Amino acid sequence: MVMTSHSAATAANPVLRVAPASPAAAAAYFGASLAFHADVSDVAAALAADGDPGFVVLDSRSTASWDQGHIPGAVHLPTALIPEQAAALLDPAVPVVTYCWGPGCDGATRAALALAQLGFQVKEMLGGFEYWVREGFAYETWEGGARRAADPLTAPVEAADCGC
Repeated sequence: MVMTSHSAATAANPVLRVAPASPAAAAAYFGASLAFHADVSDVAAALAADGDPGFVVLDSRSTASWDQGHIPGAVHLPTALIPEQAAALLDPAVPVVTYCWGPGCDGATRAALALAQLGFQVKEMLGGFEYWVREGFAYETWEGGARRAADPLTAPVEAADCGC
């Protein structure tokens, strides 16, 4: 077999060592991903708009974590308590958006799984509480409300949204 310069470069390139999926497969995958995930900025925009956002936000962390900081209006329901308390705290007709600490934590994923197994429609908020705070959105602690300046590595400093 004769290798062209393109195939030789592809074989040596760790990004292209495994070929990209077909456009149809990529569309299916990324479309499905959006059905399972919500962006921090999109959640914040929906919550800030007038009226019912059409979903409830659920913080799946411990009480100590909740007290340290949480999204205003979120429901606090630690993952371990979901099987016994979700039905009393959540309306099964209203989609739930779960979050935990951040990208290094899979607590929101476990919470979303537990809720889905109980019959709830659910999405996971990518970035979790870490990116909520890093993007400059208001949060609540046991001491009251707080807000930090947006981290310029995670959110535009001079614009209302990132444009993506």
